[in-house]
Amino acid sequence: MRKSKIIWLIIFLPFLGLIIYYFSPEKKLPADIQIDKLVVLKSKRQMLAYSEGQLVKTYKISLGKQPIGAKEFQGDKKTPEGLYFINDKNPHSGYHKNLGISYPNKEDINKARTLGKPPGGDIKIHGLRNKAGLIGKFHRWIDWTLGCIAVTNQEMDELYYAVKIGTPIEIRP
Repeated sequence: MRKSKIIWLIIFLPFLGLIIYYFSPEKKLPADIQIDKLVVLKSKRQMLAYSEGQLVKTYKISLGKQPIGAKEFQGDKKTPEGLYFINDKNPHSGYHKNLGISYPNKEDINKARTLGKPPGGDIKIHGLRNKAGLIGKFHRWIDWTLGCIAVTNQEMDELYYAVKIGTPIEIRP
């Protein structure tokens, strides 16, 4: 009898932990705040949102499937590194909503050209694939994008309204 209770606990406790993780509330972006700078720390899987020089929120993120190193060419599944700008907003993305990142810049184009490859493009900050939003925070457990920066759909809603086109985004290793 005692052995069955231990087995039950071994099964139940991790399941309970997953439920608590999934449903535990996270800090929301303060209402009516304008984000004027984003900084991505790839090695920490974090995106820092600033308003008027003050850190207002830290987002946990997923990156490209090959997260180490800067993007070199189309199809390498790496997230770029460098200084870019938000250059587009798409409310009808295949990944909930998205904010476009101004990759590639001149340096990126030249780097890819020396490799004899196209630099690629279409790098975004986006939510989860449409109809997969229930994955929620679990998406953070792996790097799964083709080079983009992924957040939950709720976080993408916050960012979509708080970030204007032209906002700088610095992506660091």
